[in-house]
Amino acid sequence: MDSKKFTDLNTSPRILLGPGPSMVPSRVLRAMATPLIGHLDPEFITIMKEVQELLRYVFQTGNDVTFPVSGTGSAAMEASMANFIEPGDAVLIAVNGYFGERLCDMAGRYGAEVHRIDRPWGEVFTPAEIEEALAQRRYKLLGVVHAETSTGALQPEIGAIAEAAHKHGALLVLDTVTSLGGVPVQIDAWGVDVAYSGTQKALSCPPGLSPLTVGPRAQEVLHQRKTKVANWYLDLTLVEKYWGDERTYHHTAPISMNYALREALRIIAEEGLENRFARHRAHAEMLWAGLEALGLPPLVESAYRLPTLTTPQLPAGLDEVAIRQKLLAEYNIEIAGGFGPLKGKVWRIGLMGFSSRRENVVLLLSALRELLG
Repeated sequence: MDSKKFTDLNTSPRILLGPGPSMVPSRVLRAMATPLIGHLDPEFITIMKEVQELLRYVFQTGNDVTFPVSGTGSAAMEASMANFIEPGDAVLIAVNGYFGERLCDMAGRYGAEVHRIDRPWGEVFTPAEIEEALAQRRYKLLGVVHAETSTGALQPEIGAIAEAAHKHGALLVLDTVTSLGGVPVQIDAWGVDVAYSGTQKALSCPPGLSPLTVGPRAQEVLHQRKTKVANWYLDLTLVEKYWGDERTYHHTAPISMNYALREALRIIAEEGLENRFARHRAHAEMLWAGLEALGLPPLVESAYRLPTLTTPQLPAGLDEVAIRQKLLAEYNIEIAGGFGPLKGKVWRIGLMGFSSRRENVVLLLSALRELLG
């Protein structure tokens, strides 16, 4: 083999304004270069504890079972289905975008009897309509997407939805992949039983870990299972012992990714959650106003718009793929297209974590103004 054909890595300096990954601070990248130690080394165990403490702060929870699953956001999503579903369990999924659909798919693969309540992509649910669906029969769990990455919709009134779920005997599983670290997520105050996220969006860490938190109701359901969890790698009855006081070997945690997550979470703690939420909101409003001025109004009603992910509507006849290609080639800016029923109708623009910066909004709007003529 001619090894000379493999050159040094020299990727373009992209400005990542798509649905993820987001841009990563240099502090986080430097943390990843820290020399490896063993995953059961006492020093790494201390780091694990610090990661858990920082995650509890970001999730706003006191849950003991709070840790990053070794895998991207979909791994914690799957863990949330695999651990709390046994064959024949009835589950209800609220579907208003692609990731609600994915929850249905995962739940079905673990033998659940999947029922769904639907809203058009870009809309949100009311607690009343969810409670009406919950009242139809006994469900083991309710799955809800807090921030739908495919549409830019932010589901409100999570506390009321959790109350309805508990009234009817169901656990609430909440997808916070595109909300955690960018908009308020209050696991304990809202009464959420299971929540999961990803590192590569508003936490501004490379993809590879997926934060998960499990409350006492869900823990009790987990430990009362009649069958083994069907996914060995994501079996929380095993993984919780690795991240708990026992530190029982389960798998080799990705050391460098945990270094990175610790630093990313430390940056969030330094900024403070309220300041972080205000920054995301201010830059999103600046983007929304600029898009309106360009004739690209956001799809989602303003009251339910997600500050971390915006979906501007595109005029008929626009070659949106060509515009995105020019943004990348001429300005080094990445945004994404829509998919599913929104394919060709919207773009997906992310202002998440380190990417949520005033200069990025100004540059993107200026570039779009040039490209759209």
